[in-house]
Amino acid sequence: MEEKIRELVKRRDKITAGGGPKRVAAQHEKGKMTARERIRMLLDEGSFVELDAFVEHRCDELGMADVEAPGEGVVIGYGTVAGRLVYVFAQDFTVIGGSLGEMHAAKICKAMDMAMKVGCPVIGINDSGGARIQEGVDALSGYGDIFYRNTVASGVVPQISVIMGPCAGGAVYSPALTDFVLMTDKSSNMFITGPQVIKAVTGEDVSAEDLGGSHVHCEKSGVAHFRFADESGTIAGIKRLLSFLPQNNLEDPPLADPVAPAGDPSALADIIPDSPNKPYDVRRIIEGIFDGGDFFEVQEDYAKNIVVGFARLAGRPVGIVANQPAVMAGVLDINASDKGARFIRFCDAFNIPLVTFADTAGYLPGVSQEHGGVIRHGAKLLYAYSEATVPLLTVILRKAYGGAYIAMCSRHLGADQVFAWPSAEIAVMGPEGAANIIFKKEIEEASDPAAARKEKIEEYKRSFANPYKAAVRGYVDDVLDPAETRSRLVAALAMLGGKRETRPARKHGNFPA
Repeated sequence: MEEKIRELVKRRDKITAGGGPKRVAAQHEKGKMTARERIRMLLDEGSFVELDAFVEHRCDELGMADVEAPGEGVVIGYGTVAGRLVYVFAQDFTVIGGSLGEMHAAKICKAMDMAMKVGCPVIGINDSGGARIQEGVDALSGYGDIFYRNTVASGVVPQISVIMGPCAGGAVYSPALTDFVLMTDKSSNMFITGPQVIKAVTGEDVSAEDLGGSHVHCEKSGVAHFRFADESGTIAGIKRLLSFLPQNNLEDPPLADPVAPAGDPSALADIIPDSPNKPYDVRRIIEGIFDGGDFFEVQEDYAKNIVVGFARLAGRPVGIVANQPAVMAGVLDINASDKGARFIRFCDAFNIPLVTFADTAGYLPGVSQEHGGVIRHGAKLLYAYSEATVPLLTVILRKAYGGAYIAMCSRHLGADQVFAWPSAEIAVMGPEGAANIIFKKEIEEASDPAAARKEKIEEYKRSFANPYKAAVRGYVDDVLDPAETRSRLVAALAMLGGKRETRPARKHGNFPA
C-alpha cells in the first residue's frame, strides 16, 4: 500500500504543478496568478475540494497523443466563500494555453451540473487560448454543452464569469450567457475574432486591448459589469458581489446587521437643486438612505444616465435602479433601457427587492435613437418591471414625465408602494413644452407674448408639475419629507415580506429583442 500511496502522491504533484515551473513563471511575469492560486485566494482557507483532477484528453490527432495536459487544463471543485458553498472552475493557461477540448469541457459541465443539483452559485475563471484546434468538432461540442448549461441554469443559480486572461472566439458566449462578467484591467480581453483576423479581413489595425480590453467592455459594449485593477481586486469583487446574492432562486438573499446611513437624513433635502434643470448626483441620495452608505454599483461606466447596483436596507439586500440627472439629465435611451431591464430581471429571478428612484424627462429623442430601435429597447424596461413579482418600491425625486414616468416602475407597471418627494413633477411633459402646446394661441395673441408664456408656464406648474395630482388619484401612496424616506422604505419592505403574486400559466414570455 505504501508504494501505491507514493504513486498517488507523485501523480497528484504532477497535476498540481500545472504546466511546470517555466510556464508558471511566465504567468507570474504577466502579473497573473495560476488557476490554483486564484482558487485559493477566492475560497475560504482549506475549504477547496478538487474534482476530476486525473481526467485526461482522449485526442490522438495532430501529435496530441504525445502531449500531456495535467488536469486537462482546467481545475474544478467546490468550497466556501464566507462560509457559503460555491462551485468553481478555473482554466489553467500554463497547460497548453488553457485550451478547451472535449474532456476540459466535460469537467466544466460537471461543475455546473453539481452547482445546479445542490443549488449554489457557480464561478468560472476564464484564461484560455480558445478551442483546442487539434480536437476539432469535439472542442466545438464542448462549447455547446457549456452554453446549454448556462441557459438551463439561468435564473436558477447565480452564474459569475471572471475574465483573467484571453477569452476569444466561441468562448466569449458562455460569459455572455451568465449573470455577471468581471474583468481584470490590462491583462484580460474578450473578442469573437482577434486582431490578426480583423486585419486580414477588414484591413483594420487594432490591438487586443483596444479591441476587447476591460475598458471597451465596461464603457462601450456593456458586455462586462465590473473591472478591477489587478487579480486580487477582482477576487475581492467576486466576494463582495456574492455577499448580496442568495444561493439559488428558492432562497432569500443573506441578511446582515442593520447599519445607519452614512449622513444626516435631513441633508437629503439639500441635494436636489431648486432649479429643475440643474444636475445632481443621484448616488448622494442612495448613500444617504441605505445601510452605511454602502452601494455596490453594477456597470458603473456604461450607460451612465442610469444607475443600478446593490445596497442593504435595514440589513436586507436590495437592488437599486435610479435615473442619473448628472449624465444626460437622466433621460432613458437604448443602452440605459438594456442595462436597467437586465438588472431588474436578475433581481426578480433571485428574490431581491427593487427600489427605484425616478428623475427623468423622458426617452432620448433623435434620429439615431429611433433608427437604433429605442422603441424595442425601451420596451424592455416596461417588460422587466411588469414581469417582476419581488417587492417593488418607487420614489419619485423630481421629474417623471410621459412614458418615462410609466417606465420607471410606476404604480401602473406593478409598483407596490410609490412615494414622491415634494420636488416631484409628474406630468405628460415638462411645463415649458406643455405651455407652448396647450396655450399656443393665447401666447401668440397676447400683447406681451414673453410675459404670457411665463404666466402660462407657472399656471401649468401649479396644476400639474407637482406630486399632488397623482396622489389625489392614488397613483402615489404618499408625499414624503426626504428625511422620512429611509424609514418609510424600511416599513414598506417589512410589510411586503409576505408578498405573493401569481401570473397566468405560460411556457415563457417573449421579451423584446
